[in-house]
This record gives sequence, C-alpha cells and structure tokens, in this order.
Amino acid sequence: MRFYDRENEIAELRRICALAFTYNSRMTVLTGRRRIGKTCLVKKAFEDSLEPMLYFFIGRKAEAALVDDFVQEIHNKLHSYVPEGLMSVRGVLRHLFELAKTMKFTLVIDEFQEFMTINPSVFSDLQNLWDSYRSETRMNLILSGSVLSMMRRIFTDAHEPLFGRADNIIKLRPFKIRVMKQILKDYNPEYTNEDLLALYSITGGIPKYIELLCDNRQVTAETMLRFTVSDMSPFIEEGRYLLINEFGRDYGTYFSILLAIAQGRVSQSEITAAIGGMAIGGHLERLENTYDIITKSRPVMSKPGSKNTVRFRIYDNFLQFWFRFIERNRSMIELDNYADLLDIIMRDYPSYSGLTLEKYFRQKLMEEGGFRELGSWWERKAGKEANEIDIVGIRTDNKSALVAEVKRNARNYDNKLFMAKVEHIKAKILSGYEIESRLYTIDDM
Repeated sequence: MRFYDRENEIAELRRICALAFTYNSRMTVLTGRRRIGKTCLVKKAFEDSLEPMLYFFIGRKAEAALVDDFVQEIHNKLHSYVPEGLMSVRGVLRHLFELAKTMKFTLVIDEFQEFMTINPSVFSDLQNLWDSYRSETRMNLILSGSVLSMMRRIFTDAHEPLFGRADNIIKLRPFKIRVMKQILKDYNPEYTNEDLLALYSITGGIPKYIELLCDNRQVTAETMLRFTVSDMSPFIEEGRYLLINEFGRDYGTYFSILLAIAQGRVSQSEITAAIGGMAIGGHLERLENTYDIITKSRPVMSKPGSKNTVRFRIYDNFLQFWFRFIERNRSMIELDNYADLLDIIMRDYPSYSGLTLEKYFRQKLMEEGGFRELGSWWERKAGKEANEIDIVGIRTDNKSALVAEVKRNARNYDNKLFMAKVEHIKAKILSGYEIESRLYTIDDM
C-alpha cells in the first residue's frame, strides 16, 4: 500500500529538523500504538533530505549486539570512522554527539522504551550527554516508542532522567475518515457503505491493519470479516501481542476487564460483577490514563465529578472487535474451529456494527468541526439508564445544538419516540438552544 496522509506530521518533523540543523540539537519524542506507522512516517519525512538519517532499532538483544548494529549503521550512513572497541550504547551515543559538532544528521532510535529491559542506565547516560552536547551540536534526535505506558513514564515522570528534555512530543493517531474513504476507493472503486463500515469497525483507521486488508485485496465487508478470523489471519494473536507488552504479568485482570467492556458491561458496577467482584478502580484508572485504551464518558453537559452515569468504552476499534469476537471465543480458536467462529461473527456483526456506526458519526462530526461538546446523553431512573440519545452536540456558537438518532436501517426508526426524546432533553438541558434533530443511517456515511 502506498503512503497516505500525514502531511501535517511530516511538515512538523521537517520544521523541527530545520531548527536542529540551523541552531542546535533538538529532541523529538514520537509515540503511538503499534502498527500506527511511526517508522514509515519518519522514513517518509526524511527520504529526500540532503543530510543523512541513521535508524537504530532497539530489539530485545544483548547490548553488545545492538552496539554492533549501530556501528554498522554509522559506517553505512555517515561513512565515518568509528573507534574500535565500543561495547556500550553510551559509547556510541558519545561518538555521535562528537560527530554532530561538525556534521548534521538525523538519528532515529525506534522502540526506545526497550532500553528499560536491556540497560536502563541508557536513559541517564543520554540525559548527561544531551545536557553536555545539545547547545554545540546539530543533531535531529527522534526517539520513537509504541509501549505508551513506558514512553509516558520515561519522558513525563518527574523522577525519570529524561523528564523535561524533549523539545517536542508528537502522538501519532489513526487515519481520519476521509483518508479511509480514499484508501478504500483506491482499492475498491465501487465500495459500498457496508464496506466502509466494516473497514472502520475492524481497523479503526490503524494503517497497518488497513494495509493488510488492502494488500490481500480483502476490501468488501464479507471478505474483510472472513480474512480477519481465518486460521492464517495475522489478526488472531494481534491483541495479545499488543497488550501483553503493555500490561506485563498482570495482563489477566486487564483482559477480563476489557472483555467485559467489549460485551457491553460499561459501568463500573457491571464490570465488577462480570469479573467476580474484585476491586478494579485502580485498573480502570490505569487503562484510561496510563495505557490509553479505554475512555470514560458522561452524558453531554453533565458535571465532571458525577460518577453514577459514567460509562467505560474501549477507545480502539480493533481492540473492541478483537475482544468481542476473537478473545471471547478463544476456546474455538484453540480447537481450530474457525468455521463456527465465522458463523458467530456473521450472525452478530450486524448488531455489533450498528453500535460502531454511532461512533463513526460522532467521529465524523468531530472531524468536520463546529462543536464545543459532542457525545451522547442519557439519564438514570430507578437505577436504570433511560431516554438515551445517540448524539448530542453543542455548537460553538453556544446557541444551537444537534440531537441525532443513529440507525443502521431507517426502517427501524420511530420518529414519534425520537421526537419525544428531543422534547425531553430540551426541557432537561437544552431549553435555551435552537435544536436541529437528525436521523443518521448507513446511507449517510
């Protein structure tokens, strides 16, 4: 698949590089979940650069083996003498900083957080070298990582050596809807909205997942679903690979929580009951703020401190899909029973994707802009949620609001019931607003 989008990120990386080469070295931190395209981005950004780019990938191997790789890269890209006998990462970095006194180059260190396992002293070594050499060198240093919890700790924890050293932090996000439409059109010019909804539901805009589907020419809703859960599918173990790296040995509890959320238990009490009553407040907080996997939502215009109406959702579409259909049916996968697994998905996908369609339209409206607050609305009556409205948006003029229902099929829409909800929410929280009421269906994608 060819390179798509990222014009803003490329422009920002090149702007920072120009500063580094003109004035003094700059440190940029590039983060984003695995498969988001960080490596492709930096290579694309500097593919036409007149100055060389060194790329160090931090695999889980002995430090001496990494040093051998780094020395070879320096020889290949800088054509520079490297002192014999270098055995440490610190020694390699010191040599590069010395070179950067008279040379301009970009140094990319990918999966930088892996030094935490290989040799944590690299972080303090880099801090000391950076503080000593930054002002007199012209190095464009990019530190990339995909284990978000570790990267956040390394650069934002006040007790860590590299705290406050990054000049810029760029978080790479999934493709926007317009980009997904363009890609699907390129590979399937006659695509339907069902195809677009499947691509959105399965990949959530993650470039690598889209690439896997497109390069294998699985670009209709049915073929995407079949490919995703086939016995040769790269998606089957993807969720485990992603999350065990983040959670470590405690992954079992986190998996149980995410599995409960994926099955529709979205309040803390429902999740607690689903996993046997254990205390999960700390786990939910870390899933939201440390691992960036779930989001906590409240009804539009509700008070931030209100807890009885909080809902938890898995932020990542792929992980939501993976837990709902793959991890939930792990026993069938262990028995190689992919045929029955596919039957379950084909049976449940229409109702599942109806919920994803709500998220699609909220994201679409967010990307179009014009709102100061956008989400859903519901209230609790007799301990139950009631009068739920799929989309409520407060426009930036603070005088008008959008209230919308989302239905996969327009035939399931009850105008009388919806308009009663509109009148109810108007009386509750939107009495001073001019209200636009809308119905969104799959035809409006």
